[in-house]
Amino acid sequence: MRDLLFHLPSGAVDRRNRPQVAGALPGAVVTLEIRVLQHLVPPRGRDRIPYRVICEDETGEITLVYFNARQTYLEQILPVGEIRFVSGRLDEFRGEKQIVHPDYAVDAAAFAELPPVEAIYPLTKGVSNRQIAKALAEALKSAADLPEWLDPALLAQRNWPSFEPALEAVHHPETPAAITPESAPFERLAYDEALANQLAILLIGRYVRRRRGKARTAAGRLSEAIEAALPYTLTKAQREALSEIRADIASPERMLRLLQGDVGSGKTVVALLAIAAVVEAGGQGALMAPTEILARQHYEGLQPVAKRVGLRLALLLGRGRGGGRQETLNAIENGEADIVIGTHALFQEGIQFKDLGLAVVDEQHRFGVHQRLALAGKADGPGADVLVMSATPIPRTLQLTFFGDMDVSSLKEKPPGRKPIETRAVSLERLDELMEGIRRRIAAGDQIYWVCPLIEESELSDGTPAEVRFAHLKSVFGDRVALLHGRMRADEKDGVTAAFKAGEIPLLVATTVIEVGVDVPNAAIIVIENAERFGLAQLHQLRGRVGRGEKASSCILLYKPPLGETAAARLGILRETEDGFRIAEEDLRLRGAGEMLGTRQSGTPLFRIVRLEAHQHLLEVARKDAEKILTDDPFLESERGQALRNLLYLFSRDEAMQLLTAG
Repeated sequence: MRDLLFHLPSGAVDRRNRPQVAGALPGAVVTLEIRVLQHLVPPRGRDRIPYRVICEDETGEITLVYFNARQTYLEQILPVGEIRFVSGRLDEFRGEKQIVHPDYAVDAAAFAELPPVEAIYPLTKGVSNRQIAKALAEALKSAADLPEWLDPALLAQRNWPSFEPALEAVHHPETPAAITPESAPFERLAYDEALANQLAILLIGRYVRRRRGKARTAAGRLSEAIEAALPYTLTKAQREALSEIRADIASPERMLRLLQGDVGSGKTVVALLAIAAVVEAGGQGALMAPTEILARQHYEGLQPVAKRVGLRLALLLGRGRGGGRQETLNAIENGEADIVIGTHALFQEGIQFKDLGLAVVDEQHRFGVHQRLALAGKADGPGADVLVMSATPIPRTLQLTFFGDMDVSSLKEKPPGRKPIETRAVSLERLDELMEGIRRRIAAGDQIYWVCPLIEESELSDGTPAEVRFAHLKSVFGDRVALLHGRMRADEKDGVTAAFKAGEIPLLVATTVIEVGVDVPNAAIIVIENAERFGLAQLHQLRGRVGRGEKASSCILLYKPPLGETAAARLGILRETEDGFRIAEEDLRLRGAGEMLGTRQSGTPLFRIVRLEAHQHLLEVARKDAEKILTDDPFLESERGQALRNLLYLFSRDEAMQLLTAG
């Protein structure tokens, strides 16, 4: 029932708008009192011709239009000569006013039963708005009378109704304004959801930290050796982040920290130095990456430094069942592997660490909370510290909402030597000019990424697929072009990636599989085709594949005209700035959190009621409220605490409730 109650309207029809026919405006939803004049039945066998009912009032005529209609039914509900109340969207076709498939066509008695303002709901196939409204009316009647869980002072300050009246007001609005996110009833329900979310996050964070940890301190010998082996010095931001992480590692409480930084800000080095402190103190470290390409990239990138300082690295991927894999598993279990790098394979059953002290999760938005905690749970004995890394800076709103159980370290500087990237927007109409420029750059020894949004052609999308672009470029440049996408076999992907890194292939056509992990300093140009289809943060991530070497680098945003307003704003911001933190905030503003985190495409809603574009201000209030609640009543045992347990249940935060007794 709670799912039904929280299925909120997406709009409303105001049936109080009751003009006469002559004054009814096209495009508006109107309710008309009219007399039925004539039924115009289409000829037999001519199903594509609509059924038309001519009606009038004292000011003019209007036509009701039905497709695939049943004559007997329409004659029954619209008898000639009778007065009917008809409601629906009024249109104009060839100078004639009409309503296509009216929402209602009823007599005076039935019209008196209709709500003046009707809530309109998101629907699925086979379910009508009337069915949803009827089910909701029953659900609202049987909803329990729940004790108030909000602070009375907050209710008074915000002029919010109680929970049940708020639900009633949104589902049975007196005016269309009642169902807007800014209305008092809607805001009240949004705050309830935000508070439930913040309570759950704080309870989970408290549970993780109160599980037994292990204080680990090191003299810093390994870290000093690693820094000496680096070809650059650490930035101030890197040193500050390291100081925060080392303090957490030295504490007996478990660390749960988010390390976020812009493209090229040096997160991996910070992670390596953090792991080095744990290894020097006798523990092991694990680095989990979302793809095999990125895991292998980390392994190959860190191996030279690790060898110089005596760190033993192991690589564990999902594939392979041979003796080499078993040797790796044995080395992890007996402690011969100091740092284990891998994919989700790291937390599969049968993999045991001798003493996992620090679990580092790269590109955290691709792993769920359960996965990152499963990796930390591989520790034998005291729980491991957890450091999650994001190369996409996370706006403050989303930090609170989804990563509020974590402390946050931010890297806002780039290491010295990173060159600015020239970013240009180019229309697909200028493709021939671009191809000529690519030819010149290949002749000059440059390497180029060409990114497409799709692998193959799709009826649902008009974007250029990678396979089509690859075939086109291959016809021009021959064997100097290669293709890389996520559906290729792992060994094929490895081979293409290795050849590109070695400089054997100058032009790589790829999907967003190269968004993270492919590090080729000689690559100086990236072309992003159908750039208008990508989000800002993803475009910024892709742009970060270049600008890693000595050469001046360029990013070409290849778009299909005409550009919509939002797409033009997105590309304009990318041309203006390389500041990933500003880009993340703009991405949230332009696209919303569901698109940014990839949950809208996966079908998993971030919230049922909260609309971040309208309710960001409520999240900070909910955070402070939740912190005070758990400080005053850590196990939710007071009268308000018991009411808040109902709130957690209502918003499906049952897992957090189970942690209450765990302390």
